[in-house]
Amino acid sequence: MINMKSFRDLIYSPESVRGEAVSKTESHIPKIEAPDSVNIDEEFKVRVNVGPHPNTLEHHIRRLELYLYEEGRRFNPVLLATIELTPQYVEPKLELTLKLRKSGILYAIAYCNIHGLWENRKEVKVK
Repeated sequence: MINMKSFRDLIYSPESVRGEAVSKTESHIPKIEAPDSVNIDEEFKVRVNVGPHPNTLEHHIRRLELYLYEEGRRFNPVLLATIELTPQYVEPKLELTLKLRKSGILYAIAYCNIHGLWENRKEVKVK
């Protein structure tokens, strides 16, 4: 019988990585580049990248997602972007221009075809 886990228990994060997965942290956890604070409705860039990571048919990052947990929003998170990546041709990088009205937390999820789901997050304050 399979031990049923919550889906959140299947996602590696900087705090949850254990065992054999620890050696994969640097190459699998998405890195989020964004300012710590922005003015309301000010455009700003967010970059998400994974790696260095192999980009072969056998081992690659297949998908990147970016979510926003917005302060005061009744139902969170908001899916901001999803991209499917074709191995060998596309590197695991994503760049968006955002405008926020409220502070929140950006969550990036990367899916490796061998090592599963990896998550990271960054808070952005709106002033």
